[in-house]
Amino acid sequence: MSCLSSGRTLTSSAEELLGLTSTAEPMPATSKRSYKPIADSDLARLAEIAAQDRAARFARRPRWRVYADRILSVALCQGAALHYVDAKNGVKDIDVWTFYAEHSEGTFPYRWTTWADFGESRFGRWSEDPHADALKGRRVDLIGRSLNEPPGADPVAALTRYLTEGKTESARRLAEKAVVIIDPRALRGTIVWP
Repeated sequence: MSCLSSGRTLTSSAEELLGLTSTAEPMPATSKRSYKPIADSDLARLAEIAAQDRAARFARRPRWRVYADRILSVALCQGAALHYVDAKNGVKDIDVWTFYAEHSEGTFPYRWTTWADFGESRFGRWSEDPHADALKGRRVDLIGRSLNEPPGADPVAALTRYLTEGKTESARRLAEKAVVIIDPRALRGTIVWP
């Protein structure tokens, strides 16, 4: 059954008539890497997960709410981003970074990382994930960084500068693979790096 935005539920026969039947593949149980392609709908799901994470973070630690309106971009990074680009690398876990325009209150806490569950999907679960018992799908690592950029800076240019300059270990590590914008929505799927 599918739930419509109005909250009504369709029966299976009504789903078929409206063309809403699922063509999704069964979710694989676990695997070291998933080689399924990452679609725009997956990027949208990751944007939702990142937004929920930010809301929860700022509720837990109000001091850092100063960053809530300073988001430059949210990006898929490292191995999953490389898989989005080349469709060969595979997805082990999913790294989503939120980049902020730095605030005079202080740099965004670089060790403040969290994780979330992508949920059931065609990607399955990572067989070696240390949090596997708590997950239905792939783990999404959520990381934030403040960049020496003004609010409203061009997201592509800001990320390109950060990666090219390579002033931090994080920037150098991210530059080893790929970076794909998730948000802002108008730039979703834009390959920033390589």
